[in-house]
Parts: sequence; C-alpha cells; structure tokens
Amino acid sequence: MDAIDVIRAKRDGHALTPEQIDWTIAAYTRGDIAEEQMSSLAMAVLLNGMTRDEVARWTEAMIASGERMDWSSLDRPTADKHSTGGVGDKITLPLAPLVAACGAAVPQLSGRGLGHTGGTLDKLESIPGWRASLSNAEMLDVIASTGAVICAAGTGLAPADRKLYALRDVTGTVESIPLIASSIMSKKIAEGTGALVLDVKVGSGAFMKNVADARELAGTMVGIGTDHGVRTVALLTAMDRPLGRAVGNAVEVAESVEVLAGGGPEDVVELTVLLAREMLAAAGVDGRDPADALRDGSAMDVWRRMISAQGGDPDAPLPVAREAHEVLAPASGVLTRLDAYGVGVAAWRLGAGRARKEDPVSAGAGVICHARPGDTVREGQPLLTLYADDAARFDRALAALEGAYEIREGGEPDLLPLLIDRIA
Repeated sequence: MDAIDVIRAKRDGHALTPEQIDWTIAAYTRGDIAEEQMSSLAMAVLLNGMTRDEVARWTEAMIASGERMDWSSLDRPTADKHSTGGVGDKITLPLAPLVAACGAAVPQLSGRGLGHTGGTLDKLESIPGWRASLSNAEMLDVIASTGAVICAAGTGLAPADRKLYALRDVTGTVESIPLIASSIMSKKIAEGTGALVLDVKVGSGAFMKNVADARELAGTMVGIGTDHGVRTVALLTAMDRPLGRAVGNAVEVAESVEVLAGGGPEDVVELTVLLAREMLAAAGVDGRDPADALRDGSAMDVWRRMISAQGGDPDAPLPVAREAHEVLAPASGVLTRLDAYGVGVAAWRLGAGRARKEDPVSAGAGVICHARPGDTVREGQPLLTLYADDAARFDRALAALEGAYEIREGGEPDLLPLLIDRIA
C-alpha cells in the first residue's frame, strides 16, 4: 500500500477498499503515514464523503488499533449514552445512576470540556476526592458493586482516533460527518456496551446547528452501531437554549443532585427520564419506570454509592466561586430568547471551560439562569448570576452575553421542541 494512492483515490471520489482503510489506519497509528498525508486524506473525506460500508470499516479499523472492553462477567445487560455536547448538559450525572437503579449496568466513559461546551469529568471532579482515572479492573469493580461507573477512557481505547482527532482539530476537517461519526462510535463500540443511545444536540449551543445536519450525523452513527452489532438509537434534542438553569461545573453537580432528589428543572428531568427509558429498552430491560426511581430515592442511592466507590464524598460541600455578578433585566416583558452559545461562552470566560486541553478549569465558576425563555420578567429582576474566582473575568463574560437574550412585551419564544426526532 502507498499513502499517495489512498489519498488520490478519495480525492477523485472513489470508495476506499477495506484493505486500503485497514492499512491506512494501522500505518497512521504506527507513525508510517506523515501528518501532512493524513491531513490531505481527511480533507478529501470532508469534501467527498464516505459510503456506509467505508464508514463502518473505518470505524472497525480504529477500534482494532487498541483494546476492546468486555463486560460479559456482569449479571445484567449494559447500556450507555453519548451526547454530542451542549451548554448545561449535565444529563449523564443523574442518568447513569437512574438507569442502574432500574436494572441495567452503565459503563459510561466520558470526556472533558473544550470551549463553550462542558465536560462530564470536569463537573464530577468538583466533588472532593472523586477520581476520573480508573484502571479496567477498578471500573469493573465499581460497576459490579454499584451498577454504574463514570470515568475517563484509558489510553488503550481506540488510540487511532485520539491521534486523528487532534489532527482534525488543526486542519479544518472537524466538520466531516463520516469522521465525526466514526470518532464517536469507535470509542463507544470499543467500550463494549451492548446498547447505545445517542443524544445529538441541535442549535446554537451545539456542534450541529441545524436539524438536517444533526439528522445526517445521527443516521450515520446509528448505521455504524447497527453494523457492529450494538443496538443503537439516536434522539435529536434542543440546544438553542441552555439545558436547565445551571451552566458550569459544581453548579451543574448541584442541579443534578436536585434531580436525583426528585426535584430540579423540568427540562432536565424530562430528558433524563426520556433517555433512561430508551437505554433500558435498548438493553432489553423491562422493569420499573425511571420516573419512579427518581421519586423513591433509589437513583440517589446508586449515585451516592457510585461517587463513594470512586473516592468522592457525596456529602462534602461543593466549591463556590469567590465572586458573583448579577445581570438584571433591562425591561419588563417575556424572555423570548436566551442563546445557548452566548451563555456557554460566558461560562467558559468565567473559568468553567478551557481553550486548550491542558488548561485548568474553575470548579465554582459558571452561570445560573434565573429565567427561562417563556418566563415573564420585571425590569431590574435578576436574569443571570455570573460566578468567577476572579472579578476581572466578568467584563469578557458580559461581552459574550451582549445580544444573547431578548425581552419583549407580549412576545412568544420561538424554540425547538426538547425532543426533535428519534432515529433507530
């Protein structure tokens, strides 16, 4: 095989053969294909796309570059969820223990935030003592004893994807749907789960800004999962406004605990229960309704055991930022718009997010939304409270919020429905 021949084939619009794909991924992982050559191939894929067979084989080759986890020793079926990321998207935190409380095991490998979208591991690390990095043996012990684990993926899982993801990030090829889909699915399939539910976000605060692109991505990923024997379903859900009221790290943990205690914002509860039902159905678990497990406290019991099993103290006070700043309503009327992207960038600038993977994050920084689109507000009423460890961060956060909200007399918000579509 020769890298130039593979690049030319895709450049000219041809489908790559299984042999070409297998060789390319293996050679790139070994370092036998130069970064500039892989950049050219990634751009050719972005411009010319891939067939379903190509995407399935590309994903399989990335899985084969590392280890594949095995949960067959567990006494219950496994189910996992992946979100494409958004603002205030803390759903994994209450969802994993909820599904475990209803009879499925949840091996949830999660990531960190970058830019305006938050990361599950950053949120959980605001809990004193909690550990994100576990060995495979430790993961199995936690999930066997509690029913769920949320942790970082090990370096042995799809190493080809880790290398290719970094390359796409600096070569303008992040938007390629075949490469996005294979990146997500290679890790999820290597994780070894038997069923997978995908939460594909749509809107200003999501990677996919419109329904058509989100539907294409969701369909591609469902096809990959199906082709690899994983029962897969995708939900398209709204991300044109923040999810819930809290955006940050510790503040989102606090809101997640509210949900587990039977309270919390209506949209967070609705989406958590909806995804839990999908995960249980995909795993073939026909038992109690997740809404009951929230009401009776059994999901909270699993949460406390899971946090404790990973070194965390579920009773410890969460970090609080040193400084706070209120954003007041400039007029009375109906809040018709609260832009997810603007709020997400504000939280990022307050210290809740990072610009580079190696940057630290502030556990206490973030935004609390006191009003949601559709709420009636009065002039001078607090709309948002910004939290930061350094008051000097407020100016840039406020700049991100300019034009991010709108109040009208007698207005009605034009919002996407929380559940836009289901693809299976």
